[in-house]
Amino acid sequence: MTVGIVVSRADSASVRIGEQLRERADWERVDDGDGASGSGTGAGDGPAPVARYATEGFELAEFEPWHLELDGVAAAFDDPDCLVFASRHAGETGPLLTAHFTGNFGAAEHGGSDRALAEACPNAHRAVVRALADHAPEGYDVGMECTHHGPTSVGAPSMFVELGSTEAEWTDDAGAAAVADAVLDLRGVAPDTERAVAAFGGGHYVPRPTRIVEETDWAVGHVAADWCLDDLGDPREHRDVIERVFAASGATRAVVDGEKPRLRDVIDEAGYGVMSETWLRETTGVALDLVAALETELGSVDDGLRFGDPARAADATADYVVVDHPDALWADAHSVDPDAARAAARERTLAYTTEENGNRVAGALAVPDTAAYDAYVDALAALLREKYDEVTRADGSVQITDTGFDPAAAAERGVPEGPKFGRLANGEAVEVDGETIAPADVARERTETYGLADPSEGKGN
Repeated sequence: MTVGIVVSRADSASVRIGEQLRERADWERVDDGDGASGSGTGAGDGPAPVARYATEGFELAEFEPWHLELDGVAAAFDDPDCLVFASRHAGETGPLLTAHFTGNFGAAEHGGSDRALAEACPNAHRAVVRALADHAPEGYDVGMECTHHGPTSVGAPSMFVELGSTEAEWTDDAGAAAVADAVLDLRGVAPDTERAVAAFGGGHYVPRPTRIVEETDWAVGHVAADWCLDDLGDPREHRDVIERVFAASGATRAVVDGEKPRLRDVIDEAGYGVMSETWLRETTGVALDLVAALETELGSVDDGLRFGDPARAADATADYVVVDHPDALWADAHSVDPDAARAAARERTLAYTTEENGNRVAGALAVPDTAAYDAYVDALAALLREKYDEVTRADGSVQITDTGFDPAAAAERGVPEGPKFGRLANGEAVEVDGETIAPADVARERTETYGLADPSEGKGN
């Protein structure tokens, strides 16, 4: 992949980032050195650079105008896969490194065209946001912004990567170096991904999309913050703009912050799914065809489906068996160690249904094969051995045997309910009407059997 880097000499932060970039790689000047664009600048009528440089995987071009004025700038490069506008960020945010895409949901007040969006590069954007976090100097925050300002006609997928937010930061070598290092970390990163979503709603600095980029394997394309949607107006009257959000983002799904029923209807009618943040987290690392198959078999993530670790190691055509979950057995194991009971499902199954916001496993599960189901049941049985005298598995069941305090037997011996019940249950003898009653005197053996599904009879893929 070739990344084109746009430096504006009108922008002091851009100049400083450009200097740091040129210090960090072996660049060759590829124009004629007299301020003309030179040869090999690509086709088109875009602006002419005053200097051009190249190194492995990157081209850097310097321009006199501000970035917002550089429509068609990709023509100044040799067929770039994506463009990075090295830029300042201005605002009352303190020291901040940020990245965002460009476009206008309403009137173009700061470059570009009305209701137009530049082509995004979601995968490269995700990579640069994470790299900014790796390289940020002490005292700098890292974040994302919604889609705003121009240019909107770039000629290649593009994004702004920015140093902010005041003159003190725009001339800060450490901050500029962090941006330069993050940009150079894009070497070899593809600009696009099948795991991209468009985002709608929220504030200018987009906390939900930022979490998605930082904590899942999903990338985020264009983001229409609440104020952008205000500029857009009624989404039913601007369906073409909503369609362009997805097309320019390479996205087939959306996340929506807030209710926004009209927007959701337009997105649904256009054939794009509105996904929850939980869905994006749960599907991270799982092949999307496998996600679709398991949601069809077991129900949706939003209704409680969860994916186990084996799903993240499986391919899209993985075989599996769907069986009834041993709810009662799991609940008893959960009473011994809740975290271990949940881990048993997470570590040994492809997927499982849950209740109580994912905290209790119940309903059904999918396992790669009968051996995986057996390993899951054995893990639950092992937990029960911490609680009961004997735990055995045979003939499609798990049976527990336990000898313990029997309140009915204690009552028959005249032991009053209260502290003496508790002492007997804890293994201490008590005295009642001059008679010593030992725990063994009021103990009874009980057995319970938990039935198991036969995975060989389950539905398979």
